[in-house]
Amino acid sequence: MTNSIKYPIRINRYLLLRNICSRREADRLITQGKVSINGSVAQLGQQVAEGDVVDVADSAKNREYRYFLFNKPRGIVSHNPQRDEQSVEDVSGLGNSVSPVGRLDKDSHGLMLLTDDGRIVHAILSPEHGHEREYEVHTDKYIKESDLKKLGRGVDIEGYITKPATTERIDDTVFSITLTEGKKHQIRRMCAALGYQVTDLKRVRMMHLPLDVADGKNRMLTKDEKTALLTKAGIKA
Repeated sequence: MTNSIKYPIRINRYLLLRNICSRREADRLITQGKVSINGSVAQLGQQVAEGDVVDVADSAKNREYRYFLFNKPRGIVSHNPQRDEQSVEDVSGLGNSVSPVGRLDKDSHGLMLLTDDGRIVHAILSPEHGHEREYEVHTDKYIKESDLKKLGRGVDIEGYITKPATTERIDDTVFSITLTEGKKHQIRRMCAALGYQVTDLKRVRMMHLPLDVADGKNRMLTKDEKTALLTKAGIKA
């Protein structure tokens, strides 16, 4: 990610692209006086020029981040809950100490990654990195083999052609699809474009991380899972 830095650049984005912390965390560290540019305490919104020396206090760089797998139940909102809606933070058992990486529709369920490490979000979600997310899809009628192939090749959803995906039949009305991108309601829109209605949608895998916890439950990543995650995100473990 460091190769993508174009100067001048805001200090919080610079720290994000250097895999030091998220932009929100950067703003917090800057406010606390823990970031300097050329020996002077950095200010919120300050620009970093090529050749500037940026330093972050060791206590901030050595922070221990947490990573959890969570099986989101159907009906729970992953972001921006409205009145009378329950959010992931409400039901995960982890509160707001960690946040979801990416979204999962209210009517969908399954695997979410929760963390307080904002450094990994862009690296995991950006289509340019090609990280896989696998889903189990139930439709309202028998899905034709030819349509499974169309879903794999790419479907026109309102003028956008989806990227190639991997599909596999599970049953007459059930199939799996593995995406490397995440447009809003993408799978539902892809199926609708071919005349199918999705009756159930479950995420069963994110990259190397499987859905292996019960509905509404969470677990912490193992040491090996965490190391692999950070490696895939381009961050030194």
